[in-house]
Amino acid sequence: MGLIAKCLVSLHANPLGMNSSNSHKAVIYWLLTGCTLIYIMVVVGCITRLTHSGLSITDWSFMGSLPPLTDEAWMERFAKYQQSPEFIKVNYMMELQEFKHIFFWEYIHRLIGRIMMYVFVIGLIILLIRKKISKKMLPSLILLFIMGAMQAVIGWWMVYSGLQQKPAVSHYRLAIHLMSAFTLFAFTFWFALQLLNPREEVKENEGDKLKWWSFSFFCLLVLQIVYGAFTAGYVEGDAAKIRPGKIFNSWPKMGDEWIPEQVTMKENFISNILENASGIQFVHRTLAIVVVIMVCFIWYKSNNLKLTHSQYRGITLLIYGVTLQFILGVLTLVYHVPVLLGVLHQTGAFFLFAVTVYLMFHTFRKANRLT
Repeated sequence: MGLIAKCLVSLHANPLGMNSSNSHKAVIYWLLTGCTLIYIMVVVGCITRLTHSGLSITDWSFMGSLPPLTDEAWMERFAKYQQSPEFIKVNYMMELQEFKHIFFWEYIHRLIGRIMMYVFVIGLIILLIRKKISKKMLPSLILLFIMGAMQAVIGWWMVYSGLQQKPAVSHYRLAIHLMSAFTLFAFTFWFALQLLNPREEVKENEGDKLKWWSFSFFCLLVLQIVYGAFTAGYVEGDAAKIRPGKIFNSWPKMGDEWIPEQVTMKENFISNILENASGIQFVHRTLAIVVVIMVCFIWYKSNNLKLTHSQYRGITLLIYGVTLQFILGVLTLVYHVPVLLGVLHQTGAFFLFAVTVYLMFHTFRKANRLT
């Protein structure tokens, strides 16, 4: 966290030397297109997980391949899946038509990832040819490219683990895969904001007093998103292989108790919060309340400060976003995580993440003050 904080401090000044977004429209559109594709990839990834489709394709190709177009091709794909642990141990009664459904979502998820790669690579080449990329932009763009490549590698690393003896993906790997996508979005969005937003000129600005509060909220939100991934995944060491989100589907209590004994059933604190399904859900619930309290505090503190329009917009979106996300979280839980509510809840997390990055950007950079 110390390294991240230093990076944020260094971004008080515009490191790319941009005075206007007009001359960088092509780069901005390219970056925002990438942000949109990352969001779509996260949503489809959520659907893939909720429909148990993630282990339906048992091989991986860097350039991708065409989907099955003939009955013979479908039977070949299905035969490969029938050799996987998931089919042998879980879906041994599955028919071809059911397999087509789960194959579709995993294929679309991978396809979006490859489209995103083509957009970044081909877009970069075109922008370089048109001389829209300055030398100062190149280090950031190279970093984004490396992060995008790592996202693909992490995705296959996650899926590959479920194609071995146990037909389930570790909640740790799921969280790493999700957060690598969120991190890629954060860097892409931040870079786009640098190009899109010249320094605002204001008579007075006290928004920088919120910078460390916005950063603290960002850290809290990242932790909550990680626990959201834990809640959606399978916990290693849990013999029953129950997803934490599928138990204690009641609110505000967990069953009939505020803290049931299952929350502390493991031998130590670390095991209970990282490898105990009940403990993971309890932490996710508790962090949701902490998120609400912290947003209320930021709201209260901001009312006494003179903010720029961008800072005010970020806090307003944060308040509405947290309110909606909290409601979606409760509904998703009590209705046993249906696909629609699960997707909306993850979309809410993505929206909150984007708003928090936006707020940090506008609280950490200095505005030009008019005299």
